[in-house]
Amino acid sequence: MFDAAARQALQERLSRLTPDTQARWGKFSAPLMVCHLTEALRMTYGDLVIPQKKMIVRFPVIKQLFVYVLPMPKGLPTARQLLARTPTVWHGEVETLRSLIDRFATMQLDHAWPAHPAFGALTGRAWGALAWKHMDHHFRQFAI
Repeated sequence: MFDAAARQALQERLSRLTPDTQARWGKFSAPLMVCHLTEALRMTYGDLVIPQKKMIVRFPVIKQLFVYVLPMPKGLPTARQLLARTPTVWHGEVETLRSLIDRFATMQLDHAWPAHPAFGALTGRAWGALAWKHMDHHFRQFAI
């Protein structure tokens, strides 16, 4: 997410999404997925606080594997706070997500990043990798 080309590629993929785009798996509609990604990025920046859970993925080796190596599995449970918002106006939702993607360009790697609810403490580099991986996962869900 800290790489300009990677952010631009996500923006281009987002441009191909319509409110009627059908998912290849899972329960999300395209508007709900956009809201989910928006809330996830708000969490990344510390704008949305989600309670911590004690999970095995907090262990450093497992965390590193999940963030940098393993593909994101389909059907993982997610925090209810990342599913709580109902979409409003499509173009407004998309523009909000666009601005949050671009916000990564303004963040510093040594910023005081919030703890992830499942992984615990993450570096800026890890947050960037995980945010990109999460968006890529859902964009692939909608074949974009």
